[in-house]
Parts: sequence; structure tokens; C-alpha cells
Amino acid sequence: MPSTLSLSAGPLSLVLGLPDRGMPEILAFGRGAAAPAFWPDVPRSSRINGMDVDVPSAVLLPVTGLGAFGWPAISGHRDGRDFLLDFSGWAVRRDGKITVLTASDAVAGIDIEISILTSEAGVFGLSTRLSSVKDGVYTLDRCMAGSFLLPAGDATATRFTGMWGREFQIRRHPFAPGITLQESRRGRTSHDRQPYLGVAVGAARFAFHLGWSGNHLVAVDTLDDGRRLVHLGALFEPGEIRLSRSDSYQSPVVYAAEDAAALQAFVRSEVLSWPDGKMPPRPVTLNTWEGNYFDHRLDSLKAQADAAAALGIERFVLDDGWFGRRDDDTTSLGDWIVDRRKYPDGLKPLVDHVTSLGMQFGIWFEPEMVNEESDLYRAHPDWALKVEGRPFLRSRHQQVLDLTRSEVADYLFDKIAAVLSTLAISYIKWDMNRDLTHVGGADGRAVTTAQTRATHALMARVRAAFPHVEIESCASGGGRTDYGALANTQRVWTSDCTDALDRLEIQRGASLFLPPEIMGAHVSANPSHQSGRTLSLTFRALVAMAYHLGVELNPLDMTAAERTELAGYIALHKRLRPLLYAPGANFNLDPRDGRYVWGAMTSDHAAVFVAQGPTMIAEQPEPLVLRLPGAPEQMWRIAAAHGDCPTGFIRMSDGQMKLLSGELTFSAASLASAGLPLPMQRPETALLLELRPAP
Repeated sequence: MPSTLSLSAGPLSLVLGLPDRGMPEILAFGRGAAAPAFWPDVPRSSRINGMDVDVPSAVLLPVTGLGAFGWPAISGHRDGRDFLLDFSGWAVRRDGKITVLTASDAVAGIDIEISILTSEAGVFGLSTRLSSVKDGVYTLDRCMAGSFLLPAGDATATRFTGMWGREFQIRRHPFAPGITLQESRRGRTSHDRQPYLGVAVGAARFAFHLGWSGNHLVAVDTLDDGRRLVHLGALFEPGEIRLSRSDSYQSPVVYAAEDAAALQAFVRSEVLSWPDGKMPPRPVTLNTWEGNYFDHRLDSLKAQADAAAALGIERFVLDDGWFGRRDDDTTSLGDWIVDRRKYPDGLKPLVDHVTSLGMQFGIWFEPEMVNEESDLYRAHPDWALKVEGRPFLRSRHQQVLDLTRSEVADYLFDKIAAVLSTLAISYIKWDMNRDLTHVGGADGRAVTTAQTRATHALMARVRAAFPHVEIESCASGGGRTDYGALANTQRVWTSDCTDALDRLEIQRGASLFLPPEIMGAHVSANPSHQSGRTLSLTFRALVAMAYHLGVELNPLDMTAAERTELAGYIALHKRLRPLLYAPGANFNLDPRDGRYVWGAMTSDHAAVFVAQGPTMIAEQPEPLVLRLPGAPEQMWRIAAAHGDCPTGFIRMSDGQMKLLSGELTFSAASLASAGLPLPMQRPETALLLELRPAP
């Protein structure tokens, strides 16, 4: 008999109708959604010249061919047969936060298992497993991780676009009728088509993210009644997923929440893993890349470490150039042996020097790649992904190693382990600097999905063997930024662009699904190595400070005054770190007239960053409106103003001077309605306002 299943994740509810045959019907989804009392008795279709039996369209993971004509979330066949799926015998079992739905199609010989995670953070997680229980090969063409139902009405999508150095560029557009597709075939999360989708329909808000680092697909299908089905899942190459008897395909997990706050809370509580189960203070980091590139000189690096420690830096990361004969990016990837020309006694003297200063030591690897100019490639050219008879495409002078082969994964693990087991290393910057092309395995078949899983497995293997070692996910910057990668990493390199003006938009976008404490944000040199733009140290430091703060320059190139200033901002960051990373405290507003506002707020302390990018158009800025937690009648004041204050203002009245100096107080209610009348800022200036309850 048909039955209903009601699940809740924080304020969100998901109600499914389990039929005798067919896919589960999504009866309700959203804040406070409830099951309709009339299901399954009232028909849901009035289509003229339709089917003689009711065939619902708002279903979880719809299939076609038996009366439903929407976009299929699952499709496959056995050499052209068994192309229809009709599951029956739905059963439900619960395992803690996981509810599992199971059913079978005896004719096609396919079993299905749908797992539904319900998180108190307000996040649903859906994943799908298909198993073949019949002789012959079942070719799976598509299997979405899950589906979600949106209400009817005008809807606005929020997506990311971008490129290298310009990731997480927010774009909003209305949904048109029909089907909206986003496909990514780069073999990683990508810079231009992140597996994220935000949707606003009236007052309802939804945010979806696929925890998958490979090719992906996001589909939004408009139903006849105006509602929409959202599907997210991995994207397969032709013939990539072939299931023999007893074989299974397990999808990644698609996550659904109301907003960024819920997704950030979920990442903190259920995605990230820490050695002792609790996040340690996020260490201020110096990364050597932009300060040195491939020019590794031991005496200079030791001196840089001394200067870094004096600045208050807590982690020193040695970037690319320490191995093989790596003098540029054309050689030595795959040869993970210390370059004795640069380090005659190995890395131990540098590591010991760094750790003696009280800093952690980190190191750069790019395990998945190989240069053709390398000992590894000369010995094992067959280890690179290729398709016989097709061009051997290069990118950044490198090829991709086939991690689906056990001998390749073992080689890489052994090389990484040899470094980690002999040196006091607590951090890896794990890089990936090219998109995947001609992803053919040893038998010539596509292995894009398997390569992604093998990469995750290698990361997990390293983490299991060295649980004290944190891993940063870097892929030409933010090219591999998803919850699948974060299952084994604790930081993302948000972008290779360290230009603070560009970072305003990059960091705002990434904040839609990442908590700030895992987003690497570095203070870099002047002029910017990417844009050539010159920006003040104050602007560069304040733009980075609310995230996982780092430094991307050679501190020996700084003047004494610059070092003093930077040390002050690092000390300020450390003091504010508990506030900036407090669960549920951070916020990031949409920019208005080139003014960006972000920070963190609790009931007794707020840090509000205000940065002006381009010159304002209006003759005066909008009042700064914020909704502080706590009682609306609580009186507050500006306890401290840091950065470009008052030098960054074009004109300031006596009253504004009193406001910024803390002489004037205001209620939380007035801040949420009237706001603060801040002065107009000059372009490329920033300030940090600390707000405290008034005594």
C-alpha cells in the first residue's frame, strides 16, 4: 500500500509518497512543508489526451518511458534493452541520521537504494546507489544523486561563473520555462561551472551543492504545473559506467539547505574532520610561492622564516620547486625526491629551523600530474591518461597520471609518505594545475569518474596514515572546491589571484557555501603579481583578515615600517579569531555602489569590515544596516576603528567623527532599520569597525 515518509532537517522538511510502483513522489519540500492529507487519493493530472492512469511528474529521480515525460534523472540499458525502469516494493530503514529507501526492478535486474541524510544544521543530503542483479552488462548513462522540488512562480537562480584567478563570480538570472542545464567536463570542480545552485522563489530560498570534484550536471526541469525539479549529479562519459552482475554505482551526495549559514554550519559539523575532533586555531600562514617561485636558496628561506616568525606567522609552507630538477614548470613533476642542488643536506635543516621558531612546516605536492621531462615519465609513459590514436594534449607542460591503476596510486602514496614520515611536516598544499582531457584508462575506456574517486581515495589514504597532517585543496586556485574534496582536506586555496580588489568578489562568492576559516586569503606584495595593481597594505590586510589569513610574499622585501604594520594586523587577526570563526557569526552582504561589507557578529562583539572597491556613483553612501543578534533595545557603540579611518574618507562631519570614535551610541533596532551614516570612502580603502555593547 502507498505510504508517506516525512523527514526534517532543521527548519526544512521533505515529504515523500512511496507508491506501489514507480518513483517516490515529492509531496512537499521546504520550510515547514507538510504532507497533503489527500495523497494518494486525489489525481494530480488533468492533461487532455493524457494517460488513462495518473502518472505523477514531481518525483524523486524521475525515469521515462512509462508515462512520465520530464527530464530523466536515471537512464541506462543492456545493449539497447532493459531501457525502462519501474521500481516496486519500496522499503524504508533508518540508521541514525540516514534514512534509506530501497526498491527493485525485477525485469531490468536493477536494485535502487536512496540514502537521505538529515542534519540538524538544516541540510538534507541525498545519494543514490544502483546495483545490477542480472547477467549481462548494464550501461548506466545517467544517475543523479538526488532531486528536489521547488514551488511554482517566478524564480531567480544564483550561480558561479569565472576563470582562473576570477573564481566564484556570482551571477543571478531568472529561470525561463523548460529545462536549464549546466554541465562541466573539466574533470574537477572547475573555475567556471561550480556544482552550486541557489534559487529564490518568492520568499522561499534554497541552496544546492554537489559534493563532487569531477564532471557534474545540474538540471532544472519546469513541470507542467509550473513547479520545478532540481537534479544534481555526476556527468558520465559515454560507456563509462558499466555494471555487470553484482556491480554497483554509488553517486556522490547532493546537499540542500536554505542559505549559506546552514551550509557553513554543516561543513563545520559534518564535513570537515580534525585530528582530535575539534578545529585547532587556524594558523596564520606564510606561503613561499609568490615570494620565491622556483628560486630556492636555503639561507634566504631561513631568513624569511626568521622574518615570518617575527611577524607573528604560525605556519611556513614551502611551495613548488623543492624536488627533482624543478627550475621551472616544464620538468620533474612525479619525481618527488629532494633536489640536492638546492638542498644538499635535504629538507631537514630548513624544517628544523622553521619548527625551532615555533612555526609549523608545510610542503607543496602536485601528486596527480607528471611532466614528460621527468624520470617517472621516462620509466612509465603508460602511466599517463591517454586514448590511443588521439592527440596527446598538454596543459602547463604536464600530463595526468592514471590514479585508477593501483601501481600508480601506490607509487604516489609511497613518495608522499617518505617525505611525511621523515620530517616534522604538518601540512600539505595539494595542488592540481590542469583540466582533464583524453581521460582513457589502460583498456582505452573513459575513467573520469574513477579518476575522481581514486584522487579522493589517495587523499584519504594519506590522511589515515598521517592524521596530524592537514591538507589544503588547491587546483589552480579554487578549481577543486567542493564537499567531496573537503571530506579529506581542511582548507581551500580560494584563488591564485591574491589581488585584494579582485578578492572582494571572489571571497564573497565562495562564502555562499564555505565557512571563512577554511578559505585561504593571503596578503600579497605590491604590485599584484596577477593584475599589476598597486594597493595599500591596509587594504590588502583587511580584505584577507576575516578568512584563513596568510601572507604571500617575501618578508625580506618589506620595509621596516611595512613589517610593523603587517605584524599589527596579524596580532589583530589573532585577537579577533574566536569571533571571526564563531559558528553562525559570520555574514557577507551584497555590495552596494562598490561598497563591500562582511564580518562576524555575536551578542557581545561584532567585527564589521567595510571596503570600497571602485569610486562610488552616489553622492553619499547608503546607511550601513546590520541586524545584530540579541535584544533589539540593547545599546551599542563603535569600540574601535582600524584601517583607513579617517584617512580613507572623502569628507567627515563632526557627528560622524563622534560616531566612529565611540562617543555616540545606538540601539540594535536602530542599526537594523536606520543604519549607521558612515562617511563616503575613497576607492580602494578599507576599515574594520569593532562594535561592543554600550556600558
